[in-house]
Amino acid sequence: MNVIKLADLDVKGKRVFIRADFNVPQDDAGHITEDTRIRAALPSLKYCLDHGAAVMVTSHLGRPTEGEFKPEDTLTPVAVRLGQLLNKPVRLITDWVDGGFEVAPGEIVLLENCRCNKGEKKNNDELAQKMAKLCDIYVNDAFGTAHRAEATTNGIAKFAPVACAGFLMGAEIDALGRALENPKRPLVAIVGGAKVSTKLTILKTLAERVDQLIVGGGIANTFLLASGKRIGDSLAEPDLVKEAHAIMDMMKERGAEVPLPVDVVVADEVSALARANKIPVDDVELHDRILDIGPKTAARLTDIIAHAGTIVWNGPIGVFELDQFAGGTKMMASAIAHSDAFSIAGGGDTLAAIAKFNIADDVDYISTGGGAFLEFLEGKKLPAIEVLELRAKG
Repeated sequence: MNVIKLADLDVKGKRVFIRADFNVPQDDAGHITEDTRIRAALPSLKYCLDHGAAVMVTSHLGRPTEGEFKPEDTLTPVAVRLGQLLNKPVRLITDWVDGGFEVAPGEIVLLENCRCNKGEKKNNDELAQKMAKLCDIYVNDAFGTAHRAEATTNGIAKFAPVACAGFLMGAEIDALGRALENPKRPLVAIVGGAKVSTKLTILKTLAERVDQLIVGGGIANTFLLASGKRIGDSLAEPDLVKEAHAIMDMMKERGAEVPLPVDVVVADEVSALARANKIPVDDVELHDRILDIGPKTAARLTDIIAHAGTIVWNGPIGVFELDQFAGGTKMMASAIAHSDAFSIAGGGDTLAAIAKFNIADDVDYISTGGGAFLEFLEGKKLPAIEVLELRAKG
C-alpha cells in the first residue's frame, strides 16, 4: 500500500486539514472518561504545528443526525482536552464548511463534529469539494473510520491539492502491510470470539494465506463439532459446521493447519463461581460448557507461536474475563509477548486481554481500528486508504 506520508511533506505556511478520530467515551455530564484516541492524534498535530502549518482538525463524535446539531454532539470537551495536551488554546469553529474563519501558521482550530454536516455519511461530492477548498494539504489520521467512504474520509481526499496519511494512519498501513502483504513466515493467525458467523469472511481469507490458523472461543467449538467431537452445551453454531469443515480442508490442501484443542476447561455455567474442570476433549459430557483450552493445548499453541515469523491476533481463546477460564488466553498472550515474531493485534476483546495480562509493550503493533482492522483482515479494500493510494499515483 503506497501512500504519501505526512512526514515527507513540507507543511510550513500551509493550511492543513486533518481528519482525526476523537470519538471518545463521555459520562452523563459530558466529561471525557478515556482520551486514548485524542492522544493518538498528537504526533500528527504536533508535527504540523512545530513545522509552521495552520492546522484545522475535525472528527465525528457519537451518532448525530445530519443537519440537526444538538448540544450533546459538540466537540467542546475535545477542544478543552486537546488544549491541555498541546498546552495551547484550541478554538472550536462551528459552521465551518464554507470557510470564513482565519487560522494562523502555528495555530490549531477544531472544526465542529463533521457528522453534523449534511452529506457527510453519503460522501457528497459538493460537500467534499467545499472542504477541500479550505486546505492545501489533507491528512487522514483516522484509521478507525477507514472502512467508511464519507466526505471527510474519502471525498475530500479526491479534491484536496495534496492528500496524505498522518502518523497514526501511516503506522497502521505499514503494520498491516507487513503482517499480511509480505509477512515473514510462518504466518500464524489467532482468531477467537463467540461466533463463526461474525468472522466467517476473515477465517476464509486467512485460510488462503496463513500457515497456522488458531481458533478459540465459540469459534473453536464449531470447529470441534466439524471434526466430530462432542461439545455438550458449549456455545457453537451447528449450521456452520460445513463452513468450518471447508476451511479446515482448504488449509489441509495447502499443507497448513487448524490446530484444535486436545484438552479443554469445562464448567456447568458461565459465572465467577463456576468450578473449572480440566479434561481431555474426548471426555466432554452432555451438559458441559467448554470455556477455555486445557494446558496440553495451550502448550502446543505456545510452541506454534514461539516458531512464528508473523502473528496476527484477533480475539481471545476462552472466557478470559473470569480468572478460572483465562489460562489459555494468558498463556497465548505470554507466548506472543516473548516471541521474536512481528506481532499485530486488534479488536476490542483483544485489547482488553492485552490490558489484563499487561503485554502492551511486547506487542509490536496494536491496531486502534476496530471495524477497519477486521475489514482489512477480511481482505476488503478500505475506502479511505484506497483513495490515498490513488492520489499517491498522481
